[in-house]
Amino acid sequence: MGNNAIKAHLENSQKTGIFQLTGKGLPEFPEELQRLTGNLRTVDLSSNKIEVLPAAIGNFLQMKSLTLNCNKLTSLPDEIGKLKKLETLLLNGNHLTQLPITVGQLKALRTLSLSGNKFREFPAGLGSLRHLDVLDLSKNHIQAVPAEVAALQAIEINLNQNQISVVSAEVSSCQRLKVLRLEENCLELTSIPVSILTTSQVSLLSVEGNLFEVKNMRDLEGYEKVSRETDACFFDSQPAAKLMIKVKARNSQATALCCL
Repeated sequence: MGNNAIKAHLENSQKTGIFQLTGKGLPEFPEELQRLTGNLRTVDLSSNKIEVLPAAIGNFLQMKSLTLNCNKLTSLPDEIGKLKKLETLLLNGNHLTQLPITVGQLKALRTLSLSGNKFREFPAGLGSLRHLDVLDLSKNHIQAVPAEVAALQAIEINLNQNQISVVSAEVSSCQRLKVLRLEENCLELTSIPVSILTTSQVSLLSVEGNLFEVKNMRDLEGYEKVSRETDACFFDSQPAAKLMIKVKARNSQATALCCL
């Protein structure tokens, strides 16, 4: 894309604080953006061919939202941790295998989306993100949910379409966790910690497409306790269920929520 076109976008961004340039085949993060480090709040460079995020990203101290979906990033610079006002970081569809430890310094971060990358392990150091609401790690190659997950403050964790066969019981210690998505993994029924049914704050557990039938969750220890609390969850006059299992019909986009 020509410099004149980028210049036109820059002039508009100087007024709005928003720079969006998607699907233009950009091979690198535009150096020209350095002129706007003082007032850029939102940057979206999705669907380009960017391979490297420069260390200069740390100069954008006013940035609240950074979107780089569908690029060719293999790593992030340590300087990303300087973005103290960043609330949204979307990096879906890249080639990331790990995060720099400095990501844990993004104290304002609320949404971290890393779907469709190449993670084989659950990223470390996210427990210090005290305001994190949503963590999306779907469509990676993660094999286990480690005990360190207990430190997470997320309300929703999406781990759909990984290779997970082990879930630490510590997931039940996540104080704010309400939604846990584990669809299309490699979980046996015995891999589901019973504490999710008995002591966790989870209200929606999504497990369709694993190595067991959802109805067999009735065999889990703790099911009777939960079922007594949710017997009437399909009746409008009754309180909402404590725990629901999401079941998606095959060959259909429709979903149903079934009480346990």
